[in-house]
Amino acid sequence: MINTNPNHKHTYDALGKMTCCSLEEKINAKTEHIHKDGDDEHDHSGGSESLFKMFLPAIISLALLLAAIVLENYVKPEWFTSWLRIVWYIAAYIPVGLPVMKEAFESITKGEIFSEFLLMCIATIGAFAIGEYPEGVAVMLFYAVGEVFQTLAVRRAKANIKTLLDQRPDEVTILENHQPKIIKAEDAKIGDIIQLKSGEKLGLDGELLSDTASFNTAALTGESKPDTKTKGETVLAGMINLNTVAQVTVTVAYTDSKLSKILELVQSATAQKAPTELFIRKFAKIYTPIVVFLAVAICLLPYFFVDGYVFKEWLYRSLIFLVISCPCALVISIPLGYFGGIGAASKNGILFKGSNFLDIIANIQNVVMDKTGTMTEGVFKVQEVVIKSEFDKDEILLMVNALETQSTHPVATAIQEHVGNTQTEIALTNVEEIAGQGLKANIKGKEFLVGNLKLMDKYNIAYDIDPNTIVYTLIAIAYDKKFAGYITIADKIKEDAQEAVDKLHSMNIKTTMLSGDKNSVVQYVAKSLSIDNAFGDLLPEDKVNKIKEIKDRKETVAFVGDGVNDAPVVALSNVGIAMGGLGSDATIETADVVIQDDKPSKIAMAINIGKQTKRIVWQNITLAFAVKVIVLTLGAGGLATMWEAVFADVGVALLAILNVIRIQKMKF
Repeated sequence: MINTNPNHKHTYDALGKMTCCSLEEKINAKTEHIHKDGDDEHDHSGGSESLFKMFLPAIISLALLLAAIVLENYVKPEWFTSWLRIVWYIAAYIPVGLPVMKEAFESITKGEIFSEFLLMCIATIGAFAIGEYPEGVAVMLFYAVGEVFQTLAVRRAKANIKTLLDQRPDEVTILENHQPKIIKAEDAKIGDIIQLKSGEKLGLDGELLSDTASFNTAALTGESKPDTKTKGETVLAGMINLNTVAQVTVTVAYTDSKLSKILELVQSATAQKAPTELFIRKFAKIYTPIVVFLAVAICLLPYFFVDGYVFKEWLYRSLIFLVISCPCALVISIPLGYFGGIGAASKNGILFKGSNFLDIIANIQNVVMDKTGTMTEGVFKVQEVVIKSEFDKDEILLMVNALETQSTHPVATAIQEHVGNTQTEIALTNVEEIAGQGLKANIKGKEFLVGNLKLMDKYNIAYDIDPNTIVYTLIAIAYDKKFAGYITIADKIKEDAQEAVDKLHSMNIKTTMLSGDKNSVVQYVAKSLSIDNAFGDLLPEDKVNKIKEIKDRKETVAFVGDGVNDAPVVALSNVGIAMGGLGSDATIETADVVIQDDKPSKIAMAINIGKQTKRIVWQNITLAFAVKVIVLTLGAGGLATMWEAVFADVGVALLAILNVIRIQKMKF
């Protein structure tokens, strides 16, 4: 039922219409054409008319087959002569058989001789040659019906992803000379002002011009709770305006929006094959020609060893062998299983970059997580400002604020919010960011440092505080080689962080926290969440060394972070998981898995989806192999009929498909 040649770009929709590629390629083909061709017969949502059209050749074939069986076995009219009987069965065969024969011919011309299409053609034409017309028609009929169910299964697997693809409207309303004008979203330019009515979806990323507006962001984050934005804040394509008319200035081109990045990720997700998938594809290419030669051997070799050899009888056995040996269930269910897993994950706001990561994440033994923005909100608030008496507190704060404007770190944002807007300008020179430590600059010709205590140690600044007595994140300040004081900042633990750790522990997965934040803070958060191991005061290279230590213990590691600052750790881990992929383009590019809604509880969900997908795939492999071996043995021994071969082949394939569909129904 599927062409195993990855280069083969043509097939049929099972019942007469040639469409794009084999089932595996239908699954793997970029979903881009679904978005562009909403009326695509093969991939659109599929009403009763399209279903009837898909089944029509099978209905015609079945009606002619049943009529022939009734006429031949029960009515027995004189006019149903041998030649008319043959013509009748040929007419029943053509609607479902002709597309397969055409596909077999095209496979041969492209260099793939031993395809399952050829197996079905040989088996059915052979059945006609020995006078088994009903069975010849039935083989192809059930084969075709199986293809329709495969097509429907692919549609179902794609449903969640297709919903995501439909989140971006094709048209937007812009204001031109203060008058609304509807244009194609892709024609909108940076700087255009979009007018967004209540209930409308935003077509491009932009900046809110209206004072406030509430948006439904479920399409992007899976979070149904309305998100209220204020003037100047960023709003993203796919968000739905909930209240009054809002105006948005376009800041990003149509093809560069966050949603476009997500769509590209989803569209290419199945390009990365799981090892099981790659093995089955190679296996099918070797397996198919072997069974063809075995079928020939079953037909001819008994001539030399069996008394009373009857060619017709042994040809019939070899044809049964061919029908049973078709590797449809294996080659169908495996890519469809992984695609179903990717679809189920997408439905829950988790994006996998490929089916290979579903396989890897299922075997994770240790989840290593960053602290800030992963297990905590990443929204810092200043708790205390302590400045030594010999310094002017207001002046120091202004200097800190001026230096922190050079950074995008959440700590810098917290300080800026605390100090507030100021008209005083501070002249900074030689500004330098020291990785994992803080910022350095010259102010009025004197050295100014803002960062952690490692920064103080680096520049030999003596300080008279015990960091172990301070639970909060500590920002030390030094001016003119003297310790000027410190600022403490606190971050809130996420609501579902405890749930995330508990779920991981229930799956017997170790948890580790690595952070560049002060060790006492890291230990406090880790203890609050019952995380197994925690390490603070780490530089990026220290995190890499910790990951190496874990891998040296032969443990598979998933690292969860922002995917940008921790790029080396993400690259070193077996699976890199990024929290809140909509926050950064680089996150989407570096991570293997993106959790869109920033919820740490989705880490365990992603692992569970990987485990369930892998379990279903292996269930299908076991079922297919077991049935194949049993019925192949019976067929070669003359104990199975062509009808049983058909039901065994198509039945196993349909059971595999139904098993795959289960993952779409599961709650994780």
